[in-house]
Amino acid sequence: MICNRKNMKHFGSRGLVPLLAFAMIVLALAGNPAAAQNSLAPNTAPEASPSGGMVPGDTLGTTSDSDYWRAVRHGLQGNVSIPDKKAGTLVQSEGEAWRSFRNGPLTLYASWALLGTIVLLGLFYAIRGRIRIEHGKSDQTITRFKAVERFGHWMLAVSFIILGLTGLNILYGRYVLKPVIGDGAFGFITQMGKYLHNYLAFAFMAGLAMIFVMWVRHNLPDRTDIKWIIQGGGIFSKKLHPPAKKFNAGQKVIFWLVIIGGVSLSLSGWALLFPFSTHFFADTFEKVNLIFGTELPTALTALQEQQLNTLWHSIMAVFMVCVILAHIYIGSIGMEGAFDAMGSGEVDLNWAKEHHSIWVEEHQADIHKASGSGGAPQPAE
Repeated sequence: MICNRKNMKHFGSRGLVPLLAFAMIVLALAGNPAAAQNSLAPNTAPEASPSGGMVPGDTLGTTSDSDYWRAVRHGLQGNVSIPDKKAGTLVQSEGEAWRSFRNGPLTLYASWALLGTIVLLGLFYAIRGRIRIEHGKSDQTITRFKAVERFGHWMLAVSFIILGLTGLNILYGRYVLKPVIGDGAFGFITQMGKYLHNYLAFAFMAGLAMIFVMWVRHNLPDRTDIKWIIQGGGIFSKKLHPPAKKFNAGQKVIFWLVIIGGVSLSLSGWALLFPFSTHFFADTFEKVNLIFGTELPTALTALQEQQLNTLWHSIMAVFMVCVILAHIYIGSIGMEGAFDAMGSGEVDLNWAKEHHSIWVEEHQADIHKASGSGGAPQPAE
């Protein structure tokens, strides 16, 4: 293109003005994009709808505010057309609180309780030593528990030990066991443990019912328990043997802890085996409010019930493990001759006289009466 001075003069006088005007328009639009949008599509700007909504298309109407989402965050229940009505809850905030408590205070304090129980038992053994039969073993034995009693006890004991181990694996396994044996082995053990935990729960409940029926009459409190408690059961003195019936006060405490704790474990475990079918906590809270005038929540959703069931089941399980650890200690290495009661059912006569003197007298009197023989009653052999 050939430009001469005449053409440049002509362009400068006529073409420069439109060019400058176009540049000014571009700069103005760049500084205000909203104006550019309005200038290009003036009819697409959002306007307040008659119902007050500020969203194009009025999708949310007047509910597009913080109160709406706050209600959703706190578990507002909506309506759904599917059978599972729990799906109507978009956000279940209690789930985060449940996770934080289970993986935080529950796990920590439970480990302290278990470790503390073991340490206390170890210290007691170091200070007191094994409780021996003061008069030594005799040549005679007496029947302490019949076969059916031992069967009920061992069914309860074995099932509880397996339930306890598999439950502790769920609570601590990924921290303690998984790093040692690896992911694959841990996954297999945990899956098998889940099956054992689910099905052996019924054996535990059956054993619990058996020992309650067989021993409840022997575990009712009486005046002999007062003296036993005052004297500390004689476990702190080698020369002191307070009288007791078939079960002393300490054994009665263990019995009722096992029964009450076992029933509580069974109820919460039943709710976990058959989820969303019970309302144990809502019903319990309602009765507690009625009796004590408290204000515990009674309008619990099915999911909230399950969350409370899992927490309560874990708490009671750890408590029961601590109780049973003390029971196992005193029935094995803690006291000489104690294991024979649930081993063979026959205990040494001197052991029985030292720890259950009233029961020995009653037992021998029954044998004497049944035999119909005269003279002094003779101990069973």
